[in-house]
Amino acid sequence: MRRLVSLAFVVLSVACTDSEPKLSLDALRVPPGFTISLYADNVRGARSLVLGSDNIVYVGTRGTGKVYALPDRNGDRRADEVITVAEGLDRPNGVTLHAGALYVVENHRVLRFPDIARQYRNRPSYRVVYDKLPTENSHGWRYARLGPDGKLYIAVGAPCNICEPDPDRYAAILRLNPDGGGREIYARGVRNSVGFDWDPQTRELWFTDNGRDNLGDDQPPDKLNHAPKAGLHFGYPYCHGGDLPDPEYGKQAPCAKFMAPALKLDPHGAALGMRFYTGAQFPAHYKNGVFIAQHGSWDRTEPIGYRVLFVPMQDGKPGKPEIFVDGWLRGGRASGRPVDILVMPDGALLVSDDQAGVVYRVAYSK
Repeated sequence: MRRLVSLAFVVLSVACTDSEPKLSLDALRVPPGFTISLYADNVRGARSLVLGSDNIVYVGTRGTGKVYALPDRNGDRRADEVITVAEGLDRPNGVTLHAGALYVVENHRVLRFPDIARQYRNRPSYRVVYDKLPTENSHGWRYARLGPDGKLYIAVGAPCNICEPDPDRYAAILRLNPDGGGREIYARGVRNSVGFDWDPQTRELWFTDNGRDNLGDDQPPDKLNHAPKAGLHFGYPYCHGGDLPDPEYGKQAPCAKFMAPALKLDPHGAALGMRFYTGAQFPAHYKNGVFIAQHGSWDRTEPIGYRVLFVPMQDGKPGKPEIFVDGWLRGGRASGRPVDILVMPDGALLVSDDQAGVVYRVAYSK
């Protein structure tokens, strides 16, 4: 049985509505030997995370229009301050880095902020490198990472809950050259991915994907998918979870035609950010396994998710998910919603929370 570690009582002053409990670190539970602390607070709407040079973490957002920088100059494993790099943007959820430049992916375009480590304090100027992303609001928050091939990968969700959109524009993971050229579709049939990473051993892409709504509380599952090569189709809108034909579109193509998920996850749990654990701080059990942030359900009779999962990997295959951090959901009300995960150079994990507006640090001490 998993023993839980209770932490010293800390109550955070975070913006919350009358229906949201205040966040308390004391309520968050981690496995034995681990601790969870604040890396940064007052990071309103914190979502995607990327680590730059000089130990600076950059943070994208969905609802605030801002991109933040969190420098840790003194090495105390906590951000010294929260700096607004840019504001007034359209859902700048996606952030990644290439050749010293910060790439920010808005709903409809990709921005490049050059020499960001020296310019982040000065409201730096940017150049638009690509402006042909869809403009629909539904699933309009783009997730982005720089792949091991040096290309920029961007998730473009379906413009609806369930529909049959243009497969060359929607429900896909596309990739571009850093200069905005060379656009191609890498994976199709991806309803809404807000997290992906590459296996450190095979350099193959894995990603989370959120299932459709309005099929009941318990179906379809969210998915952890494996895309070892370009050109694969993962089922949307015809098949969900690898074996559930869509009631409207399922007759058009059998589930056997598409890639089945590598792992089924909680239905409506909203699996978002994911990272392979490449650090050396955690016990050997965690090496090269996958951490997944579950943002939490919004349309389920009994809420589910609101936690961080760990999925052990063996010979390239995922095992049974384990609860790694939970406690945000209490009595059907959530005090926080995990979004993205980042492995730091010292092996600790950072976890963003867009409801509480904070970034946590999870560390292990023997």
